[in-house]
Amino acid sequence: MLIRIRKGWELPEATATPEAIFRDRRSVLRGLAAGGLLAGAGPLLGAAAAAETPDPSAGLYPVQRNLRYKFSRPLTPFETASTYNNFYEFGSHKGIWKLAQKLPIRPWEIAIDGLVAEPKRIAIDDLLKQMPLEERVYRHRCVERWSMVVPWSGFPLAALVKLADPKPEAKYIVFETFQNKDVAPGQKEFWYPWPYIEGLTMAEATNELAFMVTGLYGKPLPKQNGAPLRLATPWKYGFKQIKSIVRISFTTERPKSYWETILGNEYGFWANVNPEVPHRRWSQATERDIGTNESLPTQIYNGYGEYVAGLYEGMSGERLFM
Repeated sequence: MLIRIRKGWELPEATATPEAIFRDRRSVLRGLAAGGLLAGAGPLLGAAAAAETPDPSAGLYPVQRNLRYKFSRPLTPFETASTYNNFYEFGSHKGIWKLAQKLPIRPWEIAIDGLVAEPKRIAIDDLLKQMPLEERVYRHRCVERWSMVVPWSGFPLAALVKLADPKPEAKYIVFETFQNKDVAPGQKEFWYPWPYIEGLTMAEATNELAFMVTGLYGKPLPKQNGAPLRLATPWKYGFKQIKSIVRISFTTERPKSYWETILGNEYGFWANVNPEVPHRRWSQATERDIGTNESLPTQIYNGYGEYVAGLYEGMSGERLFM
């Protein structure tokens, strides 16, 4: 008899939202609105309503879930995941989702340049037409010791790398977010070195886990979560997962990322999750699930070690975890 032992990161089907209910959520919201029941709702339902604003890509979602990527924890409610956000372009507090609604996401172009066969600019909707969209349930771990489990929609970063056609000498991929002081108050108020910059090695970028996010919970990605295009590297801390990307460049030089520039003694280039390596000001041994408010033990590489640990073998002397 074959006995299958469930891996620690797998998500039991019973913990996921039933498909019939999830697929029908929009009609439920419409019914509530028609009955006036949303009139006095608080900010959480307000965030859900804002996320329902028509988007040119809405017809692409929901997409098929890839069952290879799961976790043994329940999904974080959409209302929580879409209202508890970091997005320093709009402020340093968690309730920035309202301010982020000012960000115009159409038209939106992504420049692809640097060491590529042919530099190009591509509109987000044209890019979506060329990419193999799917949904993945990933755990997201913030360096601030909170975490969530969400179903991202998007496509493997490796597919975008293939489209970019980088030259053999390219060693790193660099991401840059938007810069627009007229809509992003943080870019006016803070001295930080805008625009936000992040980077990966080519090996990290083409790892199967690296994912370009365009949707959340079967809908286009909300602005506060990084619309219309963000990065998800679930084995790394959240500050590596850059939002609202406008440029992707290929280079031989390792970039100095945004937080590395501001506080290099606290935030390094690699930023891989490790419970045994503390932040300079706090432990990383545990985390708080923002959906359940549980305190949980942190896992090395956020539980994805079987996919990514090999990327860092033999790299002694590198500050891989903070």
